[in-house]
Amino acid sequence: MNSMTRNVLAVIVGLVVGAAVNMGLVNIGPMVIPVPAGADVTTMEGLKESMNLFAPKNFLFPFLAHALGTLVGAFVAAKLAATHQMRCAMIIGLAFLIGGIAMVVMVGGPIWFMAADLLLAYLPMAYLGGLMAGKKAA
Repeated sequence: MNSMTRNVLAVIVGLVVGAAVNMGLVNIGPMVIPVPAGADVTTMEGLKESMNLFAPKNFLFPFLAHALGTLVGAFVAAKLAATHQMRCAMIIGLAFLIGGIAMVVMVGGPIWFMAADLLLAYLPMAYLGGLMAGKKAA
């Protein structure tokens, strides 16, 4: 398999694994920290309307889902890539950042959470995942 094909597959696998980690944490979150009474998180519209009921603790698992999903996805992509490992990791971070921006536009939330999420959960975690993979930037 040539290196470009392997790198593309590495990014695809990283996206899938990172998304699985993200969704797992999003699904586990309400079991650990219950959503506020009256909050409807079953639809995007309900989530958007319920956002004012959320306490800071309710944003912990969404942040962890975004950060750890990106970290694991970037790590996997960098580990599997034949060349340009850090670039593959950062592609994961960029893809997840685009998803994060879309969520902020669709759902909103407190400014502090949106800033922390967009600034800390994606590109820094992708870079860290690339570093953890033990490969130098290409």
